[in-house]
Amino acid sequence: MKARAGHIFLTAVVLAAVAGGLVWLQDPQSARIWWAVATAAAVVPAVWWVVEDLRAKRFGADVLAVLALVGTLVVGEYLAGAVVAVMVGTGHALDDYARRRARRDLSALLERAPRQTHVRQLDGLRAVEVDEVVPGDEVVVRPGEVVPVDGVLLGDATFDESALTGEPDPVNRLRGERVRSGVLVVGAAVDVRATATAQESTYAGVVRLAEEAAAMSAPVVRVADRIAAVFLPVAVLVAGLATVLTGDLTRAVAVLVTATPCPLLLAVPVAITAGMSRAARVGVVLRDGQALEALGSAQVAVLDKTGTVTVGRPVVVDVVPAPGWTAPGVLGIAASVEQLSAHALASAVVEAARTAGLPVEPARDVHEWPGHGVGGRVGLSAVFVGARDEEPAEDWERAVAAKARLDAATPVWVKADGEFVGALLLRDPLRREAGRTVRRLRAAGLRRVVMLTGDRPAVAHDVSGMLGLDDVVARCTPEDKVARVREERSGGVTVMVGDGINDAPALAAADVGVALGNRGSAAAAQAADAIILDDRIDRLADGVEIAAHAKRIALQSAAAGMGLALVAMGFAAFGFLPAVGGAFVQEGIDVAVILYSLRALLPLRRRRMRPETTRLLARFDAEHAVLQDVRDAVRVAADGLHGGMTPEAAQAARHAHQLVTERLLPHERAEEHELYPALSEEFRDQHATVPMSRGHAEIERLTRRLGRHLAEQDGMTADQVDDLRATLYGLDAVLRLHFAQEEESYFVLADPR
Repeated sequence: MKARAGHIFLTAVVLAAVAGGLVWLQDPQSARIWWAVATAAAVVPAVWWVVEDLRAKRFGADVLAVLALVGTLVVGEYLAGAVVAVMVGTGHALDDYARRRARRDLSALLERAPRQTHVRQLDGLRAVEVDEVVPGDEVVVRPGEVVPVDGVLLGDATFDESALTGEPDPVNRLRGERVRSGVLVVGAAVDVRATATAQESTYAGVVRLAEEAAAMSAPVVRVADRIAAVFLPVAVLVAGLATVLTGDLTRAVAVLVTATPCPLLLAVPVAITAGMSRAARVGVVLRDGQALEALGSAQVAVLDKTGTVTVGRPVVVDVVPAPGWTAPGVLGIAASVEQLSAHALASAVVEAARTAGLPVEPARDVHEWPGHGVGGRVGLSAVFVGARDEEPAEDWERAVAAKARLDAATPVWVKADGEFVGALLLRDPLRREAGRTVRRLRAAGLRRVVMLTGDRPAVAHDVSGMLGLDDVVARCTPEDKVARVREERSGGVTVMVGDGINDAPALAAADVGVALGNRGSAAAAQAADAIILDDRIDRLADGVEIAAHAKRIALQSAAAGMGLALVAMGFAAFGFLPAVGGAFVQEGIDVAVILYSLRALLPLRRRRMRPETTRLLARFDAEHAVLQDVRDAVRVAADGLHGGMTPEAAQAARHAHQLVTERLLPHERAEEHELYPALSEEFRDQHATVPMSRGHAEIERLTRRLGRHLAEQDGMTADQVDDLRATLYGLDAVLRLHFAQEEESYFVLADPR
């Protein structure tokens, strides 16, 4: 109603004001009539806006505009009234433009929601309404169509995910991967096995949130109205005093004209709504302006662990071969059997083999024992992958079991022809961007970051220690999470971030609940005040920074506008600024602060990597994955020395040294001479990579020490063997730490933003 009335009356008052200006030179009296018409035309919609505000329990922002318009009509200051009318109409038009501009990104989400899809049945494809799809249906999504429900891919496919993530490059997904609703199919048609209904899918939660965001105005206007409720009596008091002391009613009108609070009425909601649009562009959809205001004021972040700060799925973190076997050999035969398995750990094993570039042979006669493992024939060998019932018998088996307990990892044992040949250790790793996100949150003003998890205390404290969190609570139930969120709220505005059904109550209890929309549950999305559209926790830091920026602009706009209005009121009260002059001054103030508020639409200034630096980061990041077997060989060689310098242990140590020398050191030297100078130039700090260069030097030193040991291996004393073992373990520790530091500090900068 406001927007429609605003367009009508703006056209009317502008035409009337312009007509008055055209006839003023020839007939000043007729010009006054036109200006009076313009003023009167503005009174009706302005009064209507006041009524709407009162119905919404808002008061103050429009009242002064009505008083100014009526006052100019009473004292005959029709030109001033026409300027005020144009000023108010122009301000509302700018407000409407900003809102439409800001909501364009949200509208794109609503328009992309599919209505129909095709389901494969025995007699062929059948077109159905999206709401009719149930879990288990085989949905066929044609090129150019949007995936309607969450599901699992039945074949390789390519998707355009730009509407959700903002990234333009197509994304390739493999058979068996999960696909979220809302992504666009490019290339060939794809079959998807539905795992949820449309209403339970992640995109439905995003659409519901966008609809609510589009339907609601920014509640921060209530704050502006409370300010105006104080400013209104001040303006009326100044106007009254000016009239009483001078006996001139026109001074009161001049004061009221200059006091018209468009900076509060328009500039604040423009900034907040623009901030919502900016957040949507980076993949954070906010429910309303109140959520943005709260996010910009956040002091505490409460993070769920699994799927939020961790990847949310198991990953192979170590491969331990039995004596006489190699890590690639163990991983390769395990993946050959697992590629046909449906259990939760199978995809992690297959992905690890593919990442290592290992050939995955087809397996025959595959059988699966639910809850125990999977077996089949690979080549001439009978292979089993899974749990073990008997206690570890060999030394290396006991070492694996101990390592799994210490590292809070899940061991998966591999048998070949009835003998254990190795073990895989799987764990849910930290998200690469998690550490950087925590640092950015602290830089944005958050004073506490807390993690809640239902996992074991050992795992929880390891994760908390790596991220440098302020507190951690393990073995949390949903009720415990709600209680802790309420406790944290007593100390400041609290943001809760989660992705699971068990997080939904805590999300609803927080000042701002933020759900991850990629793998997040529909319950979490419905309970949240904001949704992160893609699977990146650092979008939370983006959202906090944008929200704080928009709120800061809103307050600056209001403060600057009201401050200038107070100065103008003083000039008007003393007779130095007539009503017409005051109207033009206020018009200039209003336009200036509204345009300033629109700055919230602009992206925050961040250093962007040059394309050549980004390519270097991507290259060395890919090499880290390929070098995993080298790191595994170092650890295997160290473990093999527990029984002394046996021929097998000596061979493992020489193999590790050869891999490090021929493959890893060239990688480290290339980083030192190609990547690090480029990063120093990007950061404009020649010392930015010095600590990482020190890591390179330590890797080189330990490798030389390892080589000297191996050159003297004949006749080694027990002390020398112990030192050789310590050297290998030291090299393993340095490599793990160095790789993790590079991935968290540098390689994450090449990820899509």
